[in-house]
Amino acid sequence: MAAALGEELPDNEDYYGLLNVRREASQEELKASYRRLCMLYHPDKHRDPELKSQAERLFNLVHQAYEVLSDPQTRAIYDIYGRRGLEMEGWEVVERRRTPAEIREEFERLQREREERRLQQRTNPKGTISVGIDATDLFDRYDEEYEDVQGSSFPQIEINKMHISQSIEAPLTSTDTAILSGNLSTQNGNGGGSINLALRRVTSAKGWGELEFGAGDLQGPLFGLKIFRNLTQRCFITTNCALQFSSRGIRPGLTTVLARNLDKNTMGYLQWRWGIQSAMNTSVVRDTKTSHFTVALQLGIPHSFMMVSYQHKFQDEDQTRIKGSLKAGFFGTIVEYGAERKISRHSILGATVSVGVPQGVSLKIKLNRASQTYFFPVHLTDQLLPSAVFYATVGPLVIYFAMHRLIIKPYLRAQKERELEKQRESTASDILQKKQEAEAAVRLMQESVRRIIEAEEARMGLIVVNAWYGKFVNDNSRKNEKVKVIDVTVPLQCLVKDSKLILTEASKAGLPGFYDPCVGEEKSLKVLYQFRGVLHQVMSADNEALRIPKQSHRIDADG
Repeated sequence: MAAALGEELPDNEDYYGLLNVRREASQEELKASYRRLCMLYHPDKHRDPELKSQAERLFNLVHQAYEVLSDPQTRAIYDIYGRRGLEMEGWEVVERRRTPAEIREEFERLQREREERRLQQRTNPKGTISVGIDATDLFDRYDEEYEDVQGSSFPQIEINKMHISQSIEAPLTSTDTAILSGNLSTQNGNGGGSINLALRRVTSAKGWGELEFGAGDLQGPLFGLKIFRNLTQRCFITTNCALQFSSRGIRPGLTTVLARNLDKNTMGYLQWRWGIQSAMNTSVVRDTKTSHFTVALQLGIPHSFMMVSYQHKFQDEDQTRIKGSLKAGFFGTIVEYGAERKISRHSILGATVSVGVPQGVSLKIKLNRASQTYFFPVHLTDQLLPSAVFYATVGPLVIYFAMHRLIIKPYLRAQKERELEKQRESTASDILQKKQEAEAAVRLMQESVRRIIEAEEARMGLIVVNAWYGKFVNDNSRKNEKVKVIDVTVPLQCLVKDSKLILTEASKAGLPGFYDPCVGEEKSLKVLYQFRGVLHQVMSADNEALRIPKQSHRIDADG
């Protein structure tokens, strides 16, 4: 489709930005912008061979963008799926008078066909590694009894348990999936493992079923059945029944969970578990953009308890969260508090301090790396010692901030620079082409801009004195970074009509006469303009809509 013309737009080109129209622009607005750019770039207006060649290329690019957006079908495809939708095989057989909804359905059908061809190549690996550490010798030492024993001056820190589990999913068909999982555990020198195979089938849009088979050296064979079903749009049920075979006989188990949406952000759960550890549990979970709250009550054998937890989500780029919980029951009372933070694109690091009676004090460190979880519970003391609570709280904070400053931050900065450099290298030819097109467009605009300025001066209208686009460095902490901007005075003046300049919510790199001077970095547009003889100035973010003139842009003469 889009490749029908001799010249083809780059993959990252914005058709709307090239024509400087809103995404909701009517056919009349598209046509008016297209005609204006055609008059600007028409090859017949230029006699110089070089300018004529450049004008012909730009004219074809504008024409190609207009061809896509002026056709309701291709515009609907582009609006929903962008350039990749236009390049999808199979659109030739689609009827031309389909609605956007019908086009979406057709695209999803074509996409499903492509996904099914790649089905066998996909897996979803998940894993957990847990290492339990006994560090009670740091705080619970028998100094008087063992002070003369050789080597006793150094605390003994031991690994007393480990657990490793891994699972992979193998899609068999569009509705059937096989899940293979296994685990190994050891504690105080004793250990074992098991392996499980589950077959899951999606029976309908409302539910699925799963058969599970397992075997291990500590326990005998396991047969299980799990069923999920949406009862209504706001309510679902999950039932899991299992038969565990062992030397003591057959141990049946049944777990049923009924869940309901209480409102947009709140879920209520009722759970009944029958078997070795029978219990009834009810809980309410409220999850919003800034917080996560849970309250739960369980009555069962051997444990009954009540639990309240709260988590606050900070709206920062590191996705910082702080949390606290209180759990009290027949086993005692536990208070937990902690925090977690994103330390890289795929990694989240968290630490939780657990203080309880009779459990003592523990520090739990967790690292999530993509679909892998690494968990390190460190048991510090069996008693409630203030020193243990202090070091468990302050120690991880000091270590984290030291590592963040000395290791993580420099690593992420270097990684970002490598990615930017790689992105610059991969797009170097496209950016060079865009730069040449922008420079050619500016040369072609000169005569039109001269006429626009004469008309605006005659009416004391809008005159762009200077305009720059790119990366500005105003923060003192970034003073070593290089400013990367280009002069866009002429292209902006060319867009002035009736003493007004209107830019839509799109990257300004796609505007005629613009290009991206700093790929992958934040960009802004800074404009110094004159309106009715008074200087104005404004700075706009790259994807921010801009409308000038405005009274708020006026430069105070007294300042």
